[in-house]
Formats: sequence, structure tokens, C-alpha cells
Amino acid sequence: MKLTRMSVLALSLAAAPALAADLDLSLTNDSVKGQVNFFGVNSDLQLGTGYTYHEGSRHIGNVDFHAQGRTALGNLPTTAGIGLRGIGWEDDDLDGGAVALGGFATVNIPDVPGLSVTGALHYAPSILSFGDSGDMTSLELRGSYRVIRNAEVFAGYRYLNTDLDSPLRGDVNLDEGVMAGMKIFF
Repeated sequence: MKLTRMSVLALSLAAAPALAADLDLSLTNDSVKGQVNFFGVNSDLQLGTGYTYHEGSRHIGNVDFHAQGRTALGNLPTTAGIGLRGIGWEDDDLDGGAVALGGFATVNIPDVPGLSVTGALHYAPSILSFGDSGDMTSLELRGSYRVIRNAEVFAGYRYLNTDLDSPLRGDVNLDEGVMAGMKIFF
């Protein structure tokens, strides 16, 4: 089963340049995540998919769909999106997921060309959750620097939490930690 997942992930990453606008790879102390977004920042829509492997055999997948556009935050050029993030996870005897509502914003800092700050927040109440998930919160904050025209490096924080359906179980941080990574644009 693990060989099949790794084969699918490797094939997806190999096909990314032909089908995608960008490929995002990031690491925390306990996890690795790959994210492929299919449309560029000039598109009115954004569709993406990602996979996270968390230490201890936890697998997390996501599919994102957002309406996006250019705007300004004060005098800072910004790309913002509002939409849905479908998240599914599996961990030994527990699994679940949710369809979370939310969005993202990337603010470019004109005084330092290549520097940007991104924040994304998605939340799913229990009515939009399934399996062992009662509700779900996904948060990501990052600072990025465009090293060359088609690649940037970033550092930030990632947090993915779900309340478990049973009140006796509490909640679990599916993925959390300081992260670092790179993004390649095609």
C-alpha cells in the first residue's frame, strides 16, 4: 500500500510541469507536504491539490477551489482568494475530513522586490465534517522571497486541527509546526 502511494506521489510530481502553474514543497519537523496549483495568479479561478505525510503514518490530502483576483491592501499589491478546501485524513484506526470555507491573501512588499507575506485560513464546522472529524481548522502563514524569476523560498507556520466526533476524544493536531520550503513556477 505504501509503495502505491509513493508511486502515485512520484508520478504526480513528475507530471506537474505539464499540468500546473506552480509546485510547492514544504517541510516541518514532523511532516512533508507537496501542493500543486493548476492556474496562475492572473487567472480568475484557482484549483489545487496537495498531499501531506505526517510522521507516524498519518496521510492528509486536500483539494482547493478558490475564486481569486488582484486587489490592494492599503497601497500594497495583493492577490486574494475566497473558496473551499476539501481535506481528508487517515491515521491508523481514525479517519475523517471536511469541506472548509475560507481564503488566502498574498501581499507583495514593493519596497523589497521579491518579498511577500501570505496567510490562509479555512474552517469547517461539524455540519461540513465527516468521519471522525467534528470540525476542522486549517491555518498557514508564510513569508516568501523570490530568489529567481520562477522560484521562491519561504518560511512560516502551518496548523491543521480537528475536533474528534466523540467528546471523550477531544481534538488532535493533524499537522502543526514551523515550516520551510520552496515554490517553483512553471
